[in-house]
Amino acid sequence: MASTHSDLNDIRHNDWVEHYLPAAWRPYARLCRLDRPVGTWLTLLPCIAALIQAQHGVPTLLRLVVFCLGALLMRSVGCTVNDICDRDFDKHVERTRFRPLTSGQISLKQAILFLVAQLVAAALLLFFINSYSRWLAVALVPLVFIYPLCKRFTYWPQLVLGIAFNWGMLMAWSDTTNSVPLAAVLMWMGAVTWQIGYDTIYAYTDMKDDEQLGLRSTALRFRDQGLAWLIGFYAATVVLWTVPGIMLGFGWLYYAFMLAIAVHFYWQLSTFDIQKPDRSFALFRANIWTGCLLVAGSLGGTLL
Repeated sequence: MASTHSDLNDIRHNDWVEHYLPAAWRPYARLCRLDRPVGTWLTLLPCIAALIQAQHGVPTLLRLVVFCLGALLMRSVGCTVNDICDRDFDKHVERTRFRPLTSGQISLKQAILFLVAQLVAAALLLFFINSYSRWLAVALVPLVFIYPLCKRFTYWPQLVLGIAFNWGMLMAWSDTTNSVPLAAVLMWMGAVTWQIGYDTIYAYTDMKDDEQLGLRSTALRFRDQGLAWLIGFYAATVVLWTVPGIMLGFGWLYYAFMLAIAVHFYWQLSTFDIQKPDRSFALFRANIWTGCLLVAGSLGGTLL
């Protein structure tokens, strides 16, 4: 096992899943990460920001509900696919060794059946979006299935993850305006560079285990130069979120929140330490604030 630091296991027993869900449901809740919603928030918040930007104000309640459910379900699908593909690797990684599939709490057959049920539930949402967005949703599915395999042959799985899990931003525009303008694509690209940044921070948590298992990540690609790369990705994010704001005519409050995001990124980078994986995990979770600032800025910039 690869750490002399505090226990990095990402399963927290004695939590709400343990207290409130029937025993038979608990492994499935943990398989799709209902007990760890940070990934769902990181998928959902940029999508909500895109809905606000596309609507140039508050989105309709129906569209908001559909996209919230879509973010929850597709993140859950991605987690289930990831654990199915990595079930033989996860038992050797400190952070993942107690996950339901790799620890034997559920079988591979049960996990696959659960995945099918998730995909069916996600498919039902297609009835509530326009045809343009349906095609974008269909195009997303292969990316969700490809991502878990990327760490076997490329040092850039975080790039594929960023493309896939921010795809809802493009769909928010297509469903709201029946178009995906250049400004929307730039916003999405900014979310991709943001995710490469924060998921690289997360990847440093598993770096030693991944190296022993022959897996790849941006953390293993950057190694001791990680801080310089992170500065580049976070700087690109600020630029790629600021320029479209100008193109879309957002008010001054949007740029005030962009400045707040830049300050938050500076804090993350000044706190980041390759030698402290437990700190990397905390910084990863802190990116929820980045998403909240983006949503608040989008709302303020469109309403004022």
